[in-house]
Amino acid sequence: MVFGRLTLAGYPPLRRGGLDESRTGRQKDGPNAQVHEAPSRQPRRDRHRIWPHRGADRGRGDHRDDGAGQSAFDDVQQRQQQYEGLLSPEAPSQPASAAPAGVSPAGVFSVGGGAGAQIGALPRGTPFPNCSRVTQDAPVPEPAYLRGLNPPQREAVLTTEGPVLVLAGAGTGKTAALTARLAHLVATRRAWPSEILAVTFTNKAAREMRERVGRLLGQAVEGMPWLGTFHSVAARMLRRHAELVGLTPSFTILDTDDQLRLLKQLLAAADLDEKRWPARQLAGLIDRWKNRGLTPAEIDAGEAEQFANGRGGELYQQYQDRLRAVNACDFGDLLLHMLTILKTHRDVLADYQQRFRYVMVDEYQDTNSSQYLWLRLIAQERKNICCVGDDDQSIYSWRGAEVANILRFERDFPGAAVIRLEQNYRSTPHILAAASGLIAHNGGRLGKTLWTEAAEGEKVRIVGVWDGPEEARRVGDEIEAHERGGGKLDDVAILVRAQFQTREFEDRFIAIGMPYRIVGGFRFYERAEIRDALAYLRTISQPADDLAFERIVNTPKRGLGDKAVAKLHQLARAEGIPLALAAARILGTDELTPQARRALGNLVGDIARWRDMLSQLSHPELTRQVLEESGYVAMLQNEKSTEAEGRLENLNELARAMEDYATLGDFLEHVSLVMDNDAEAETAKVTVMTIHAAKGLEFDTVFLPGWEEGVFPSQRSLDEGGLASLEEERRLGYVAITRARRRCTIIHAANRRIYGQWTSSIPSRFVAELPDQHVEAETTMSGGESLWRAQWSEHADPFAHVGRSQGRGPGWQRATAAGGLGSPQAGSRVVEARASAVSFAQPPRKDIALGQRVFHTKFGYGAVAEIEGNKLEIDFEHAGRKRVLDSFVSPA
Repeated sequence: MVFGRLTLAGYPPLRRGGLDESRTGRQKDGPNAQVHEAPSRQPRRDRHRIWPHRGADRGRGDHRDDGAGQSAFDDVQQRQQQYEGLLSPEAPSQPASAAPAGVSPAGVFSVGGGAGAQIGALPRGTPFPNCSRVTQDAPVPEPAYLRGLNPPQREAVLTTEGPVLVLAGAGTGKTAALTARLAHLVATRRAWPSEILAVTFTNKAAREMRERVGRLLGQAVEGMPWLGTFHSVAARMLRRHAELVGLTPSFTILDTDDQLRLLKQLLAAADLDEKRWPARQLAGLIDRWKNRGLTPAEIDAGEAEQFANGRGGELYQQYQDRLRAVNACDFGDLLLHMLTILKTHRDVLADYQQRFRYVMVDEYQDTNSSQYLWLRLIAQERKNICCVGDDDQSIYSWRGAEVANILRFERDFPGAAVIRLEQNYRSTPHILAAASGLIAHNGGRLGKTLWTEAAEGEKVRIVGVWDGPEEARRVGDEIEAHERGGGKLDDVAILVRAQFQTREFEDRFIAIGMPYRIVGGFRFYERAEIRDALAYLRTISQPADDLAFERIVNTPKRGLGDKAVAKLHQLARAEGIPLALAAARILGTDELTPQARRALGNLVGDIARWRDMLSQLSHPELTRQVLEESGYVAMLQNEKSTEAEGRLENLNELARAMEDYATLGDFLEHVSLVMDNDAEAETAKVTVMTIHAAKGLEFDTVFLPGWEEGVFPSQRSLDEGGLASLEEERRLGYVAITRARRRCTIIHAANRRIYGQWTSSIPSRFVAELPDQHVEAETTMSGGESLWRAQWSEHADPFAHVGRSQGRGPGWQRATAAGGLGSPQAGSRVVEARASAVSFAQPPRKDIALGQRVFHTKFGYGAVAEIEGNKLEIDFEHAGRKRVLDSFVSPA
């Protein structure tokens, strides 16, 4: 059977009769659409008969799944209450004679008979061979996709009509609820698979959702073209309407490297010093503007001032013009162009509003303004939008995410049902309570209380160590003990706040022979040889791609110098043509030397010949031939090095990867959207990664090093964003703790080398905010001596004015347990963080004197011990003696 494009093998097509479209007054039956009067809605039985386990009151969303929307065939809509009753195993049976006049009695059919059987009310006599008929007196099995769901998850699945916000805490089974909801919409025929827009943030999440829905329905899902990432769905839309923004449907999607090359060309043409105004800085500004949904015309003067003395907006416009000239766009354009089209072409907007009966969004807390506006436009008509997310896990503001999007959902969609998934299936009660106690210090939350039926387990450990190397030794020793005890290395993760923290762990693991992986290293499609090969393929498939042509024009070296390439650019600009066409035309002039003309002529001829082969060879075969004939393979072979051998193997892997795609264009678009190598390591390894990269993952044992002020929360984040950044840092801590299934260890060091300088530290305020009853503290200080005590109080907290929503935390009693972290003893080691060797020639301040009490934003309160010009020696109350510039302190 083919339903939409959802394939159930062995069955003939079913008529899609009568999905209720009472909003438009239209009904589709087969290929022909007929206008008719929407039938009146019949009274339904008491609500508690539908889902007995929830009682009479199903909460805010209980009116959503009443079947009045797109739920069953119109010619049996009068039997809608019977259909709902049949979904419940406890609903009373009803004789066939009870069918309303003029309607054939309906039976219940089990489609396919497998674990993913579909249950629905069908008119008697509908052709449906190879189905097992279930009489109405027999108990009706529950749909497979509802089995195993808890009550809130069921409510999220069955609340289909109107806006729905599913607040899904960490580890609460949001993916199960989201995929079951998607299966429910398809199985109950509320919409064709092609009428559901379901967007995620990663290709992996989209792939898993598609596979899960297929398993729930018992068949592979082949007909969901609008299930994918924001970028992939927007790219699909944009190719349908590219002409409306000055592109053609075959446009190229630039990656970051190509984007920077184009911006460098624009900066050079504008006579701007790239060292003073880096292309990467301009790229970041443009990306932020696009994430906010701003076109060049919408950038105000204040925004433009951020680059090149007010020329930011002008360069943004030039960049967009250049992209159109080469028929390309970057990632930000995919949504920005679609926003422009939807806002200026109401017919296109109306088409998508009618096309998508249901909109589903995963990780809604991570959406930026552009994504938010795009979703609102599409869902505004039907308002059947379901957003799943967790405001407590919004940690990507640095790439444009706005937690305000999820916080204002109920204002954007009045009357929205809010469903909270609070039962955690991942962590122990102590881990959940510790994380909940931390995040409770944030203000403006939507709020939820996580709980679990798991055994109590171990408390969260807080370990104090002397310095970074001891931190790495301690973690390495514990992992070795874990492995000796039969534990798996793949179940262990070290989650750091910043990349610089990984070096000491790498050194330690290498020393003890501990296998490990650093997540976030050089990715497959970012390697030079892969970029070169892709540039050849883009030049062949997209003649207007100047960036690709420029990359291959002298790779490998073929005697074309900078002057020859510059003349190509001059001709292309003068005649307004792509570089590839300019290369062909310049051959008929005397602009090039004979050697350069010969080399360029060979390249132009090869490209034309390879382009002709597109229809004759498979794209993997064409790729191998291009790399051979271009001399690229010979270039690597001539290097005769281990690195060159690895590059050749990468090129072979590239050709193998292409075999999974029908066309070269499909593969190139996949590369632009994914940029990742998913190959799994064969041996078990400890995972070392940033907390940001760990989002969505879970491990039995998690180590969280570096929980000190200035490291976590990040001093840079606090300086740049104040309270908002502090709350995001706290959400990051919440995410870090909730990655742990069984054991979580938080580590803070008394001293740490940061950017080559030793710095004394005080434990993170986040440690103080953890509830005492769910944590236990210990120290591994040398000799177990008491070295220092950090009394975190309103008086001593140098950041008390930033983000302390509930006053002081539980205190530091636990930090002084098991060995005690006392005040410095006579003769104890003191580590100083020296000020920069470069001293700016500024006169000393006259408002600071010896013995005066001052305040430093990082080290807190202290007394001035020595004054040397504009440098101060200060005895800080909780950080020891520091040497700082007087411009960094203020009188207390």
